[in-house]
Amino acid sequence: MAVSENEKMMKLSLGPILYFWERSTIFDFYEQVARSPVDIVYLGETVCAKRRQLSLHDWLDLAYKLKERGKQVVLSTLTLLEAESELSQVRRICENDDFTVEANDMSAVYMLSEQGVPFVSGPFINIYNARSLNTLVKLGLQRWVMPVELSRQTLDEILTSSKKDFPDSPFETEVFSFGYLPLAFSARCFTARAHNLPKDDCRFICGQHVDGMPVQSQEDETVFTLNGIQTQSGQCYNLLQQLPAMRSMGVDIMRISPQSAGTVDIIQEFHMARLNGVDHVEVSPESCNGYWFHRAGMENCYFK
Repeated sequence: MAVSENEKMMKLSLGPILYFWERSTIFDFYEQVARSPVDIVYLGETVCAKRRQLSLHDWLDLAYKLKERGKQVVLSTLTLLEAESELSQVRRICENDDFTVEANDMSAVYMLSEQGVPFVSGPFINIYNARSLNTLVKLGLQRWVMPVELSRQTLDEILTSSKKDFPDSPFETEVFSFGYLPLAFSARCFTARAHNLPKDDCRFICGQHVDGMPVQSQEDETVFTLNGIQTQSGQCYNLLQQLPAMRSMGVDIMRISPQSAGTVDIIQEFHMARLNGVDHVEVSPESCNGYWFHRAGMENCYFK
């Protein structure tokens, strides 16, 4: 069923690239994104500080070009900081004058709030209840990305409670809706270890796995995806059919996480669903959505 004129048109965002891609691949990818119907684009390295195919100057150059093409651009920060040099890089991003910043670590939240600059909290900031959300709203939060392990019931409870306390607050809610779920980070590089390489001499082996490295159980089931120091879900998370439910509870933005192939097609599919409804949307049985339904994350509740 098509969306009526009185219904809210949800926005689509494209999260930061989580994998290690070649420089030319990244620029070509964002040229395609610029022509897509996505509304918001997140740019920057969020996983590993050793991945320096693009400098901050390069990311800013991409940001200006995407802005000229009508996209809202947000600069994303690293999630796991282990050195002063990494903290300095986060500070440089937070001090930019032109683009909103997605804080993926509390150090970035602190820097931005100290400057009095509105910010986005990424999915790695542990907002698990309305009190936490309200605290960050007071610090300058203008949008939050729900932690991926929360359910729709928890989200509804948080939004209902928070809006009672902040009825006039303009903060937006964004939900990770498509892609391999970023589950955890570690100081150890699992991809390097799988290739018998030390982290300090990893030879950027993760570049050989442009969508991460699948990990099978003894039953040959893909249980995880290794992406350097990041552990992801083994199956692709897909909440496209939940678009009407998100709209009804006040979610503003659905996030798509980039993959090496087919991302623009996924953006187009989400775009058509927000225009025409999800009645004829097909979801692969190989995807997962358990967390959203307060079940085991690996489950696909559309096919139970």
